[in-house]
Amino acid sequence: MAQRTVTVASASGLHARPAKLFVQEAVRLGVPVRIRVGEKSVPANSMLGVLSLGATQGTEVTLESDAPDADAALDALVALLAQDLDAEEALDG
Repeated sequence: MAQRTVTVASASGLHARPAKLFVQEAVRLGVPVRIRVGEKSVPANSMLGVLSLGATQGTEVTLESDAPDADAALDALVALLAQDLDAEEALDG
């Protein structure tokens, strides 16, 4: 299983806008990915699931997938979480 660990950079954590952008990207990539905080793991394409993790700024999350093409998807999602999505106006839309 491919996995990556990243620290959430967004000032509001994975709430509201950052969670929406993350879930939209997970859906767009079309690869089954799970996001985990501690022992709690949820599908990355589930807005309610991602919000339920309660990940705040500085929380370490792990992304996992056993799909054959998972590496590129995980890299893209890690790059997204490593940015402050609250400050990225260019990502609107």
